[in-house]
Amino acid sequence: MKTFILFDIDGTLLDSDSVDSRCFADSYAAVFGAPFPTIDWRQYPHVTDHVIFRTVFVRHFGREATPAERQRFEDHYVGMLIDKRRTTPGQFREVPGAAACWAALHTDDRYVLGIATGGWCAPAQVKLAHVGIQPVPPYSAYADGMEQREHILAQAINLAKAEHAIRSVVYVGDAVWDVHTTRNLQLPLIGIRHRGDHEVLRREGVRHVLSGYEDRAAFLSAVELLSRG
Repeated sequence: MKTFILFDIDGTLLDSDSVDSRCFADSYAAVFGAPFPTIDWRQYPHVTDHVIFRTVFVRHFGREATPAERQRFEDHYVGMLIDKRRTTPGQFREVPGAAACWAALHTDDRYVLGIATGGWCAPAQVKLAHVGIQPVPPYSAYADGMEQREHILAQAINLAKAEHAIRSVVYVGDAVWDVHTTRNLQLPLIGIRHRGDHEVLRREGVRHVLSGYEDRAAFLSAVELLSRG
């Protein structure tokens, strides 16, 4: 029986100083000629690319985007993510120890690893590659066509359970909405706050909050404690 460790990406594996969020907003303005209202994701019904894009588009145009319009936006967004990483690489950093921790866990037969993010698949691949997580984990789920983060996590879990005997699931995330999502699914959460502001998640009742993965023993200790319930 294995523990399934499921990771968010932004703020959890990758630190981009909100540059990626700004790329989302700037791409929208460039493609549709309308200002993006806010990158405070808490202002949207669900913190997923699917819902954020749809909410803003309907607000501006009074209708749903066509598949071609949505794809045009995503293509521009992915292109901007790639270009920013080429021109200003210093703005994009892995959360300390993320890639090395992932590599170590990947070779440990006690664990199965996966990704569950509120982002679309294509931009998520750019971000994972930047951190050094390749090939793409097979047990992964994204916001393509899915509104709620709960559904995204559930899809990744189902993929893992279809191929492994999973005894427990631990999610690793950085944001308040990760707390709400895991609480709704009754899953344990390891919080990552790489800037050291642990109180953001502790106020939400998260007991295990780390600044990164450099202290791998601390991370694994939290996994083991939470996987035992």
